Amino acid sequence: MGSAAELAAAVLMVAGFPALMLAALVPSVPAFAAAAAVTYLADHYLHRKGSYLINRLGKVRAGLSIRFLIRQLLLVLLLARLSLADNLIYYGAIACFIAFYGLQAPHGALVQLIRNRRRMPVATRNVDLKSRIRIPDAPPRRLLHRSAEKMLHLDLFAVVGILLAAQVKSALVGFVGIGITVAVATLYVVALVPYVRGRKIPPNAERVLAAVDDWLGEYKPETVLYFSGSKDSAYQVNMWLDTMENLDSKPLIILRERAILNNLAPTTVPVICVPGGVHLMNMDLSTVRVALYAANVGKNIHMLRVPTIKHVFIGHGDSDKLASVNPFSKVYDEVWTAGRAGRDRYAIADVGVRDDDIVEVGRPQLAPIQTWQGVPGGRIPTVLYAPTWEGWDDNPGNTSILLAGENIVRRLITADPPVRVLYKPHPFTGTRSKEAKAAHQRITALVRKAAAERAADSRFATDSAAQAQAKAELARIEARIAQLAGTGDKGRDEAEATRDGQVDVARHEEVARLRAEWNDAYWRSFPTWEHRVITGSEPRLYDCFNVSDAMVSDISSVVSDFIASGKPYAVTDSAELGAEEFKRNNTAVRAAVILSNSAAELGELLGAVRDPAADPLAEDRKELKQYLLGPDEPASIDQFNTAVANLAIKAETRNVGQESRIAAATADAEKLANAVPGQRVSSAGDTDGVGTG
Repeated sequence: MGSAAELAAAVLMVAGFPALMLAALVPSVPAFAAAAAVTYLADHYLHRKGSYLINRLGKVRAGLSIRFLIRQLLLVLLLARLSLADNLIYYGAIACFIAFYGLQAPHGALVQLIRNRRRMPVATRNVDLKSRIRIPDAPPRRLLHRSAEKMLHLDLFAVVGILLAAQVKSALVGFVGIGITVAVATLYVVALVPYVRGRKIPPNAERVLAAVDDWLGEYKPETVLYFSGSKDSAYQVNMWLDTMENLDSKPLIILRERAILNNLAPTTVPVICVPGGVHLMNMDLSTVRVALYAANVGKNIHMLRVPTIKHVFIGHGDSDKLASVNPFSKVYDEVWTAGRAGRDRYAIADVGVRDDDIVEVGRPQLAPIQTWQGVPGGRIPTVLYAPTWEGWDDNPGNTSILLAGENIVRRLITADPPVRVLYKPHPFTGTRSKEAKAAHQRITALVRKAAAERAADSRFATDSAAQAQAKAELARIEARIAQLAGTGDKGRDEAEATRDGQVDVARHEEVARLRAEWNDAYWRSFPTWEHRVITGSEPRLYDCFNVSDAMVSDISSVVSDFIASGKPYAVTDSAELGAEEFKRNNTAVRAAVILSNSAAELGELLGAVRDPAADPLAEDRKELKQYLLGPDEPASIDQFNTAVANLAIKAETRNVGQESRIAAATADAEKLANAVPGQRVSSAGDTDGVGTG
């Protein structure tokens, strides 16, 4: 249900309809009115909250329209049970509900038509279409937002009027309510009509696509980041936005799903969302030389088919998971890895990716990660527990959540001397496995209970004034960010967002600065000893890295990224392969403390944190960092830009060669066509056959 209030509203609504039937059969006008009020209010509340129950009712043929129809039919039954079947109000009620439902069809058709016409074939951000085509304003939000619910609730006037008429035995008040319902419903339909014709509708697909091609011809993009996936995978493209903004060549982001566009983080890079494969394949990308792919998905084929572009798999992380050496990777011209480890990984996997096609470019995203200088004096060490999710299968090595998570957290929260625990699970945790979801909830409860107990312990001091000041600062920053983000823009539809979606660079830079200030204030807003469960997009994972002194995780890109900090870390061998076998199979754990599912080895990790001088794995971590992530110099973004430039040269060389070959073939064909009939022209230009001698 989402909350206790939603659960209560759901129970009231479900119980309200039997109560309506009982009141109609008794019959009792006051009881019917009370039950009707409960169902109206509960239904409205659940819709406003977007409750899961509303969606489920629609699946079992008890959707919104059916619920309103049942209530109206029960009202007619009430009138019949009150012996009003021969009264004008009885026939008026029936006529009203028939007319009211007759208006539902044109209303629904108009709403759907408006939405379809305002759905762009190509949605954009930071692309100037406003100067090329006219995109009209969207209809007022009050007309389209939850339109079906609004239309159906217009029967309230009639229902109230009819109930009053039944109670006071006067048809007049009933017909007043009926008249208001029919009149307002008719006006609602009429108000929608102007938005399906004339200058109030956006241009057709051909004109929009022509405008996009015109912009592409002017902008001349050179490097494309191409991405397709579910809305939950938006983080995979968001992690590359900063890198795209710092490219030396002209960047462009191409998305294939509207859900990804709606979940894309703010960026100054031009973005084009092209849901249709045919539209993408007809788009003018003649100036693009390099296409970057962050995920292996089926829709990549629509871009991979373009021979004038060199295609590169860059992925969305670096780990020893099988997904990091997917055989599909051999369809790309090159595969870019962070360091030597990625190259070796493909060689060991032997999936058809040639060593010559692998380029080491570092990880530009890791620039914000700070290196470790030891635990500052007077502060309790912080240990981050950042497990990955359960994956698509039930391999016990996927995540530590199921078998080791609670053991890890219990040992950390009871450690002596004490440490602080930050628990930040993968955003997909529990999306496939009920067991993983339940384990996550138990771990969350453990951390929060420990936090409450520590807060009540007099040994842990609290600087209330400093925390209050930080919280006030947080509120100020959040208000400013909300103001800059333009919360009122959330009501824009796709057409308006495409027309007006050009980022204000100065505002974008201010928001970036404010987010950094927010992060600093967030960590100051609670004691440095307080255990914390961290979900959602803020604070970011790398921010958690920077305030932590050690980390416990699973085999995933999180481990490879954390290695950039140089801090001690532990990885759980959930599949119980054994430490040596686990290290042999997983490069990123070669400098880690290996945990069994009991987490008994956590003492080794905590010992390294408390006494860095006695840390036996410190040198191993330095060597592993370079092996996994490449050298610190030159900077990763410079390596990345160099790789882009080199591949663009290869693409241009290939294209020039093709043009030369085509030109030569055309010349040969013309020479052949101009030859004397019956005469054959050899490739050397000599003639033979008839006409010689």
